[in-house]
Amino acid sequence: MIPTFVLALLFVLLAIGTPVAFAMAFSGGLGLYLTGGLPILLGVLQTTPLSAVTSYELITIPMFLLMADLVLLSGVADDLFKTAAAWVGRIPGGLGMATALAGAGFGSICGTSTASAATLASTSLPAMIRQGYEPKMAAGVVAISGTLAMLLPTSVALVIFGLLAEVNIGKLLISGIIPAIFVTIIIMSTIYLLVWLDPSRAPTVSAVSWSERFSLLWQVSPMVILFTIVTGTIYLGIATPTEASAFGAFGAFCLACWKRKINMTSLYVTLRHAAQGTCMIVLIIMCAHIFGYFFTLTQVTQNIVSWVGALDVSRWVIIALILCGYIVLGSFMDQIAILVLTVPIVLPLIKSLGFDPIWFGVIKIVTAEVGMITPPIGLNCFIVARYAGRPVGEVFHGTFPHFIAHLFAIAIFVAFPDIILWLPNHMQR
Repeated sequence: MIPTFVLALLFVLLAIGTPVAFAMAFSGGLGLYLTGGLPILLGVLQTTPLSAVTSYELITIPMFLLMADLVLLSGVADDLFKTAAAWVGRIPGGLGMATALAGAGFGSICGTSTASAATLASTSLPAMIRQGYEPKMAAGVVAISGTLAMLLPTSVALVIFGLLAEVNIGKLLISGIIPAIFVTIIIMSTIYLLVWLDPSRAPTVSAVSWSERFSLLWQVSPMVILFTIVTGTIYLGIATPTEASAFGAFGAFCLACWKRKINMTSLYVTLRHAAQGTCMIVLIIMCAHIFGYFFTLTQVTQNIVSWVGALDVSRWVIIALILCGYIVLGSFMDQIAILVLTVPIVLPLIKSLGFDPIWFGVIKIVTAEVGMITPPIGLNCFIVARYAGRPVGEVFHGTFPHFIAHLFAIAIFVAFPDIILWLPNHMQR
Protein backbone atom coordinates (compact mmCIF):
# COMPACT_ATOMS: atom_id res chain seq x y z
CA MET A 1 0.00 0.00 0.00
CA ILE A 2 2.79 2.45 0.90
CA PRO A 3 4.70 1.97 -2.42
CA THR A 4 1.49 2.66 -4.37
CA PHE A 5 0.87 5.82 -2.35
CA VAL A 6 4.45 7.05 -2.80
CA LEU A 7 4.41 6.43 -6.57
CA ALA A 8 1.08 8.24 -6.88
CA LEU A 9 2.50 11.15 -4.88
CA LEU A 10 5.56 11.29 -7.13
CA PHE A 11 3.48 11.53 -10.29
CA VAL A 12 1.18 14.15 -8.74
CA LEU A 13 4.20 16.28 -7.83
CA LEU A 14 5.60 15.92 -11.35
CA ALA A 15 2.21 16.76 -12.86
CA ILE A 16 1.95 20.06 -10.95
CA GLY A 17 5.40 21.12 -12.12
CA THR A 18 7.60 20.24 -9.14
CA PRO A 19 11.27 19.90 -10.20
CA VAL A 20 12.14 16.25 -10.74
CA ALA A 21 14.84 16.17 -8.06
CA PHE A 22 12.62 17.66 -5.35
CA ALA A 23 9.67 15.44 -6.31
CA MET A 24 11.80 12.29 -5.94
CA ALA A 25 13.43 13.46 -2.71
CA PHE A 26 10.13 14.39 -1.05
CA SER A 27 8.16 11.32 -2.10
CA GLY A 28 11.07 8.95 -1.45
CA GLY A 29 11.80 10.56 1.93
CA LEU A 30 8.16 10.32 2.97
CA GLY A 31 8.12 6.68 1.90
CA LEU A 32 11.22 5.95 3.98
CA TYR A 33 9.64 7.64 7.01
CA LEU A 34 6.37 5.72 6.64
CA THR A 35 8.23 2.43 6.18
CA GLY A 36 11.09 2.62 8.69
CA GLY A 37 10.51 5.69 10.79
CA LEU A 38 12.72 8.70 11.45
CA PRO A 39 15.98 6.77 12.15
CA ILE A 40 15.91 5.16 8.69
CA LEU A 41 15.12 8.49 6.99
CA LEU A 42 17.91 10.36 8.79
CA GLY A 43 20.38 7.57 8.09
CA VAL A 44 19.68 7.73 4.36
CA LEU A 45 19.81 11.55 4.27
CA GLN A 46 23.17 11.53 6.07
CA THR A 47 24.86 9.03 3.73
CA THR A 48 23.23 9.61 0.34
CA PRO A 49 24.82 12.96 -0.68
CA LEU A 50 28.34 11.57 -0.34
CA SER A 51 27.67 8.10 -1.74
CA ALA A 52 25.86 9.54 -4.78
CA VAL A 53 28.70 11.79 -5.93
CA THR A 54 31.85 9.81 -5.07
CA SER A 55 31.92 7.94 -8.39
CA TYR A 56 35.05 8.88 -10.38
CA GLU A 57 33.14 8.47 -13.65
CA LEU A 58 30.76 11.27 -12.61
CA ILE A 59 33.45 13.77 -13.65
CA THR A 60 32.63 12.79 -17.24
CA ILE A 61 29.35 14.73 -17.09
CA PRO A 62 30.72 18.25 -16.40
CA MET A 63 33.51 17.68 -18.94
CA PHE A 64 31.08 16.66 -21.71
CA LEU A 65 28.75 19.56 -20.83
CA LEU A 66 31.66 22.01 -20.93
CA MET A 67 32.78 20.50 -24.22
CA ALA A 68 29.27 20.98 -25.64
CA ASP A 69 29.07 24.62 -24.53
CA LEU A 70 32.52 25.42 -25.95
CA VAL A 71 31.60 23.78 -29.26
CA LEU A 72 28.40 25.83 -29.36
CA LEU A 73 30.46 28.94 -28.69
CA SER A 74 32.83 28.15 -31.55
CA GLY A 75 29.99 28.23 -34.09
CA VAL A 76 31.13 25.00 -35.76
CA ALA A 77 27.50 24.00 -36.47
CA ASP A 78 27.30 26.53 -39.32
CA ASP A 79 30.41 25.07 -40.93
CA LEU A 80 29.08 21.52 -40.56
CA PHE A 81 25.80 22.34 -42.28
CA LYS A 82 27.45 24.30 -45.11
CA THR A 83 29.90 21.48 -45.74
CA ALA A 84 27.23 18.77 -45.73
CA ALA A 85 24.98 20.89 -47.97
CA ALA A 86 27.81 21.38 -50.46
CA TRP A 87 28.39 17.63 -50.75
CA VAL A 88 24.81 16.27 -50.79
CA GLY A 89 22.77 19.35 -51.70
CA ARG A 90 22.15 18.26 -55.29
CA ILE A 91 20.44 15.02 -54.22
CA PRO A 92 16.63 15.28 -53.91
CA GLY A 93 16.05 16.44 -50.35
CA GLY A 94 19.78 17.20 -50.10
CA LEU A 95 19.53 20.06 -47.62
CA GLY A 96 17.43 17.87 -45.34
CA MET A 97 20.05 15.14 -45.60
CA ALA A 98 22.72 17.75 -44.88
CA THR A 99 20.81 18.64 -41.72
CA ALA A 100 20.88 14.99 -40.63
CA LEU A 101 24.62 14.79 -41.32
CA ALA A 102 25.21 18.07 -39.50
CA GLY A 103 23.14 16.76 -36.58
CA ALA A 104 25.28 13.62 -36.43
CA GLY A 105 28.51 15.59 -36.72
CA PHE A 106 27.51 18.22 -34.19
CA GLY A 107 26.05 15.60 -31.87
CA SER A 108 29.34 13.71 -31.87
CA ILE A 109 30.98 16.61 -30.03
CA CYS A 110 27.93 18.05 -28.28
CA GLY A 111 26.35 15.27 -26.23
CA THR A 112 22.98 16.87 -25.49
CA SER A 113 20.04 16.64 -27.89
CA THR A 114 18.41 19.88 -26.73
CA ALA A 115 21.53 21.92 -27.54
CA SER A 116 21.86 20.14 -30.88
CA ALA A 117 18.20 20.75 -31.81
CA ALA A 118 18.39 24.42 -30.81
CA THR A 119 21.53 24.95 -32.86
CA LEU A 120 20.18 23.19 -35.95
CA ALA A 121 16.91 25.13 -35.63
CA SER A 122 18.76 28.42 -35.83
CA THR A 123 21.10 27.38 -38.68
CA SER A 124 19.81 24.71 -41.05
CA LEU A 125 16.04 25.29 -40.74
CA PRO A 126 16.12 28.90 -42.05
CA ALA A 127 18.37 27.75 -44.92
CA MET A 128 15.91 25.02 -45.94
CA ILE A 129 12.91 27.32 -45.78
CA ARG A 130 14.75 29.98 -47.86
CA GLN A 131 15.33 27.32 -50.52
CA GLY A 132 11.58 26.60 -50.67
CA TYR A 133 11.40 23.46 -48.52
CA GLU A 134 8.01 22.54 -47.08
CA PRO A 135 8.16 24.09 -43.56
CA LYS A 136 6.69 21.11 -41.70
CA MET A 137 9.08 18.69 -43.37
CA ALA A 138 12.07 20.95 -42.68
CA ALA A 139 11.07 21.37 -39.03
CA GLY A 140 10.59 17.62 -38.61
CA VAL A 141 14.04 16.91 -40.03
CA VAL A 142 15.64 19.37 -37.59
CA ALA A 143 13.77 17.95 -34.58
CA ILE A 144 14.73 14.34 -35.29
CA SER A 145 18.32 15.16 -36.30
CA GLY A 146 18.88 16.86 -32.95
CA THR A 147 18.25 13.58 -31.13
CA LEU A 148 21.36 11.95 -32.65
CA ALA A 149 23.52 13.56 -29.96
CA MET A 150 22.05 11.10 -27.44
CA LEU A 151 23.67 8.12 -29.20
CA LEU A 152 27.19 9.32 -29.92
CA PRO A 153 30.24 8.97 -27.62
CA THR A 154 29.83 12.35 -25.89
CA SER A 155 26.27 11.46 -24.84
CA VAL A 156 25.46 12.64 -21.32
CA ALA A 157 22.41 10.32 -21.31
CA LEU A 158 24.59 7.24 -21.94
CA VAL A 159 26.97 8.29 -19.17
CA ILE A 160 24.08 8.63 -16.71
CA PHE A 161 22.71 5.22 -17.76
CA GLY A 162 26.16 3.72 -17.24
CA LEU A 163 26.43 5.22 -13.75
CA LEU A 164 22.96 4.01 -12.78
CA ALA A 165 23.37 0.55 -14.33
CA GLU A 166 26.97 0.14 -13.14
CA VAL A 167 28.18 -1.02 -16.54
CA ASN A 168 31.39 -0.20 -18.42
CA ILE A 169 30.85 3.41 -19.56
CA GLY A 170 33.57 3.20 -22.20
CA LYS A 171 31.88 0.23 -23.90
CA LEU A 172 28.50 1.90 -23.52
CA LEU A 173 29.67 5.09 -25.27
CA ILE A 174 31.34 3.16 -28.10
CA SER A 175 28.25 0.95 -28.55
CA GLY A 176 26.22 3.91 -29.78
CA ILE A 177 28.39 4.66 -32.83
CA ILE A 178 27.06 2.07 -35.30
CA PRO A 179 23.41 2.61 -34.24
CA ALA A 180 23.93 6.38 -34.67
CA ILE A 181 25.23 5.83 -38.21
CA PHE A 182 22.32 3.49 -38.92
CA VAL A 183 19.75 5.97 -37.55
CA THR A 184 21.32 8.79 -39.61
CA ILE A 185 20.90 6.66 -42.74
CA ILE A 186 17.28 5.95 -41.71
CA ILE A 187 16.60 9.70 -41.38
CA MET A 188 18.20 10.43 -44.77
CA SER A 189 16.28 7.58 -46.41
CA THR A 190 13.01 8.89 -44.96
CA ILE A 191 13.75 12.34 -46.39
CA TYR A 192 14.51 10.85 -49.81
CA LEU A 193 11.27 8.85 -49.74
CA LEU A 194 9.20 11.91 -48.78
CA VAL A 195 10.71 13.96 -51.61
CA TRP A 196 10.32 11.10 -54.08
CA LEU A 197 6.61 10.91 -53.23
CA ASP A 198 6.20 14.69 -53.58
CA PRO A 199 9.12 16.57 -55.24
CA SER A 200 7.55 19.95 -54.39
CA ARG A 201 8.49 19.39 -50.73
CA ALA A 202 12.17 20.05 -51.46
CA PRO A 203 13.36 21.99 -54.52
CA THR A 204 16.79 21.12 -55.91
CA VAL A 205 19.57 23.54 -54.95
CA SER A 206 22.37 24.78 -57.19
CA ALA A 207 25.59 22.78 -57.50
CA VAL A 208 28.78 23.71 -55.65
CA SER A 209 32.20 23.51 -57.28
CA TRP A 210 34.61 20.80 -56.22
CA SER A 211 37.18 23.34 -55.04
CA GLU A 212 34.62 24.91 -52.72
CA ARG A 213 33.55 21.49 -51.42
CA PHE A 214 37.11 20.59 -50.40
CA SER A 215 37.65 24.05 -48.95
CA LEU A 216 34.61 23.59 -46.71
CA LEU A 217 35.77 20.09 -45.82
CA TRP A 218 39.03 21.57 -44.52
CA GLN A 219 37.07 23.98 -42.29
CA VAL A 220 35.41 21.13 -40.37
CA SER A 221 38.61 19.09 -39.99
CA PRO A 222 39.19 20.36 -36.40
CA MET A 223 35.81 18.94 -35.43
CA VAL A 224 36.72 15.59 -36.98
CA ILE A 225 40.01 15.60 -35.07
CA LEU A 226 38.19 16.41 -31.82
CA PHE A 227 35.74 13.53 -32.33
CA THR A 228 38.62 11.18 -33.17
CA ILE A 229 40.48 12.16 -30.00
CA VAL A 230 37.48 11.48 -27.76
CA THR A 231 36.28 8.30 -29.45
CA GLY A 232 39.62 6.86 -30.51
CA THR A 233 41.26 7.13 -27.10
CA ILE A 234 38.29 5.35 -25.49
CA TYR A 235 38.12 2.60 -28.13
CA LEU A 236 41.86 1.90 -28.16
CA GLY A 237 42.04 1.83 -24.37
CA ILE A 238 44.45 4.79 -24.29
CA ALA A 239 42.18 6.77 -21.97
CA THR A 240 39.18 6.18 -19.76
CA PRO A 241 35.91 7.98 -20.64
CA THR A 242 36.67 10.47 -17.86
CA GLU A 243 40.12 11.24 -19.27
CA ALA A 244 38.77 11.38 -22.83
CA SER A 245 36.07 13.84 -21.78
CA ALA A 246 38.76 16.11 -20.31
CA PHE A 247 40.75 15.88 -23.56
CA GLY A 248 37.55 16.74 -25.42
CA ALA A 249 36.80 19.78 -23.25
CA PHE A 250 40.34 21.06 -23.74
CA GLY A 251 40.13 20.42 -27.48
CA ALA A 252 36.81 22.31 -27.66
CA PHE A 253 38.45 25.21 -25.79
CA CYS A 254 41.26 25.25 -28.35
CA LEU A 255 38.68 25.14 -31.17
CA ALA A 256 36.83 28.14 -29.70
CA CYS A 257 40.14 30.02 -29.34
CA TRP A 258 41.03 29.18 -32.96
CA LYS A 259 37.66 30.59 -34.04
CA ARG A 260 38.40 33.74 -31.95
CA LYS A 261 35.25 33.29 -29.87
CA ILE A 262 36.87 33.29 -26.42
CA ASN A 263 36.89 36.37 -24.20
CA MET A 264 36.36 36.85 -20.48
CA THR A 265 32.60 37.35 -20.83
CA SER A 266 31.95 34.38 -23.14
CA LEU A 267 34.21 32.13 -21.07
CA TYR A 268 32.39 33.07 -17.86
CA VAL A 269 28.98 32.45 -19.41
CA THR A 270 30.13 29.09 -20.82
CA LEU A 271 31.62 27.90 -17.53
CA ARG A 272 28.55 29.03 -15.59
CA HIS A 273 26.17 27.24 -17.96
CA ALA A 274 28.17 24.00 -17.75
CA ALA A 275 28.30 24.27 -13.95
CA GLN A 276 24.54 24.85 -13.74
CA GLY A 277 23.84 21.83 -15.93
CA THR A 278 26.18 19.68 -13.86
CA CYS A 279 24.57 20.77 -10.58
CA MET A 280 21.11 19.98 -11.95
CA ILE A 281 22.12 16.47 -13.04
CA VAL A 282 24.01 15.69 -9.81
CA LEU A 283 21.05 16.90 -7.73
CA ILE A 284 18.71 14.62 -9.70
CA ILE A 285 21.07 11.66 -9.18
CA MET A 286 21.31 12.35 -5.43
CA CYS A 287 17.55 12.56 -5.03
CA ALA A 288 17.10 9.46 -7.17
CA HIS A 289 19.29 7.60 -4.68
CA ILE A 290 16.88 8.58 -1.89
CA PHE A 291 13.99 7.26 -3.93
CA GLY A 292 16.00 4.14 -4.79
CA TYR A 293 16.63 3.39 -1.11
CA PHE A 294 12.88 3.43 -0.56
CA PHE A 295 12.40 0.90 -3.37
CA THR A 296 15.15 -1.28 -1.92
CA LEU A 297 13.67 -1.15 1.58
CA THR A 298 10.19 -2.10 0.37
CA GLN A 299 11.55 -4.69 -2.15
CA VAL A 300 9.46 -3.22 -4.98
CA THR A 301 12.07 -4.11 -7.61
CA GLN A 302 12.43 -7.70 -6.43
CA ASN A 303 8.66 -8.14 -6.39
CA ILE A 304 8.33 -6.80 -9.94
CA VAL A 305 11.08 -9.14 -11.19
CA SER A 306 9.41 -12.11 -9.49
CA TRP A 307 6.00 -11.20 -10.88
CA VAL A 308 7.25 -10.78 -14.45
CA GLY A 309 9.29 -13.97 -14.18
CA ALA A 310 6.12 -15.88 -13.34
CA LEU A 311 4.30 -14.61 -16.47
CA ASP A 312 3.75 -17.20 -19.18
CA VAL A 313 4.81 -14.94 -22.07
CA SER A 314 7.88 -14.59 -24.26
CA ARG A 315 10.66 -12.28 -23.05
CA TRP A 316 10.33 -10.44 -26.36
CA VAL A 317 6.76 -9.49 -25.46
CA ILE A 318 8.03 -8.10 -22.16
CA ILE A 319 10.82 -6.07 -23.79
CA ALA A 320 8.28 -4.71 -26.31
CA LEU A 321 5.98 -3.60 -23.49
CA ILE A 322 8.89 -1.94 -21.67
CA LEU A 323 9.91 -0.02 -24.80
CA CYS A 324 6.32 1.10 -25.43
CA GLY A 325 6.23 2.35 -21.86
CA TYR A 326 9.41 4.34 -22.48
CA ILE A 327 7.90 5.98 -25.56
CA VAL A 328 4.85 7.01 -23.53
CA LEU A 329 7.00 8.34 -20.66
CA GLY A 330 9.28 10.15 -23.11
CA SER A 331 6.34 12.02 -24.59
CA PHE A 332 5.81 14.01 -21.40
CA MET A 333 8.92 13.60 -19.18
CA ASP A 334 12.56 14.67 -19.36
CA GLN A 335 14.90 11.87 -20.44
CA ILE A 336 17.28 12.22 -17.48
CA ALA A 337 14.31 11.98 -15.13
CA ILE A 338 13.12 8.83 -16.91
CA LEU A 339 16.57 7.28 -16.60
CA VAL A 340 16.96 7.89 -12.88
CA LEU A 341 13.38 6.82 -12.17
CA THR A 342 13.25 3.64 -14.23
CA VAL A 343 16.73 2.15 -14.63
CA PRO A 344 17.00 0.90 -11.00
CA ILE A 345 13.64 -0.83 -11.46
CA VAL A 346 13.87 -2.06 -15.04
CA LEU A 347 17.50 -3.16 -15.24
CA PRO A 348 17.22 -6.11 -12.80
CA LEU A 349 14.26 -7.28 -14.86
CA ILE A 350 16.26 -6.94 -18.09
CA LYS A 351 19.11 -8.98 -16.62
CA SER A 352 16.72 -11.64 -15.33
CA LEU A 353 15.37 -12.02 -18.88
CA GLY A 354 18.90 -12.62 -20.19
CA PHE A 355 19.39 -9.35 -22.10
CA ASP A 356 22.74 -7.53 -22.22
CA PRO A 357 22.56 -4.27 -20.18
CA ILE A 358 24.77 -2.40 -22.67
CA TRP A 359 22.47 -3.48 -25.52
CA PHE A 360 19.46 -2.37 -23.51
CA GLY A 361 21.06 1.00 -22.72
CA VAL A 362 21.41 1.83 -26.41
CA ILE A 363 17.91 0.53 -27.18
CA LYS A 364 16.55 2.71 -24.38
CA ILE A 365 18.32 5.79 -25.79
CA VAL A 366 16.98 5.16 -29.32
CA THR A 367 13.52 4.81 -27.79
CA ALA A 368 14.13 8.09 -25.95
CA GLU A 369 14.75 9.73 -29.35
CA VAL A 370 11.23 8.72 -30.33
CA GLY A 371 9.85 10.12 -27.08
CA MET A 372 11.49 13.48 -27.76
CA ILE A 373 9.39 13.97 -30.90
CA THR A 374 6.12 12.48 -29.59
CA PRO A 375 3.13 14.66 -28.50
CA PRO A 376 2.05 16.14 -26.18
CA ILE A 377 5.44 17.27 -24.80
CA GLY A 378 8.09 16.05 -27.23
CA LEU A 379 10.84 18.36 -25.99
CA ASN A 380 12.80 18.65 -29.23
CA CYS A 381 9.68 19.74 -31.12
CA PHE A 382 9.04 22.57 -28.67
CA ILE A 383 12.68 23.66 -28.88
CA VAL A 384 12.61 23.74 -32.67
CA ALA A 385 9.28 25.63 -32.65
CA ARG A 386 10.66 28.20 -30.23
CA TYR A 387 13.99 28.85 -31.96
CA ALA A 388 12.56 28.78 -35.49
CA GLY A 389 9.35 30.66 -34.78
CA ARG A 390 7.20 27.89 -36.29
CA PRO A 391 3.92 26.48 -34.86
CA VAL A 392 4.62 23.47 -32.65
CA GLY A 393 1.82 21.50 -34.33
CA GLU A 394 3.63 21.92 -37.63
CA VAL A 395 6.82 20.48 -36.12
CA PHE A 396 4.97 17.47 -34.66
CA HIS A 397 3.33 16.86 -38.04
CA GLY A 398 6.73 16.97 -39.74
CA THR A 399 8.26 14.43 -37.35
CA PHE A 400 5.55 11.78 -37.85
CA PRO A 401 7.28 9.97 -40.77
CA HIS A 402 10.48 9.85 -38.71
CA PHE A 403 8.50 8.48 -35.76
CA ILE A 404 7.41 5.52 -37.92
CA ALA A 405 10.92 5.06 -39.35
CA HIS A 406 12.44 5.02 -35.85
CA LEU A 407 10.06 2.25 -34.79
CA PHE A 408 11.47 0.14 -37.64
CA ALA A 409 15.01 1.01 -36.49
CA ILE A 410 14.22 -0.10 -32.93
CA ALA A 411 12.77 -3.37 -34.23
CA ILE A 412 15.97 -4.02 -36.20
CA PHE A 413 18.18 -3.29 -33.16
CA VAL A 414 16.08 -5.65 -31.04
CA ALA A 415 16.19 -8.40 -33.65
CA PHE A 416 19.93 -8.02 -34.39
CA PRO A 417 21.74 -7.11 -31.14
CA ASP A 418 25.17 -7.50 -32.76
CA ILE A 419 24.60 -4.16 -34.53
CA ILE A 420 25.00 -2.59 -31.08
CA LEU A 421 27.40 -5.03 -29.43
CA TRP A 422 29.94 -5.73 -32.21
CA LEU A 423 32.03 -2.59 -31.72
CA PRO A 424 32.26 -2.65 -27.88
CA ASN A 425 33.05 -6.39 -28.01
CA HIS A 426 36.15 -5.59 -30.08
CA MET A 427 37.47 -2.82 -27.84
CA GLN A 428 41.00 -3.05 -26.47
CA ARG A 429 39.63 -3.10 -22.91
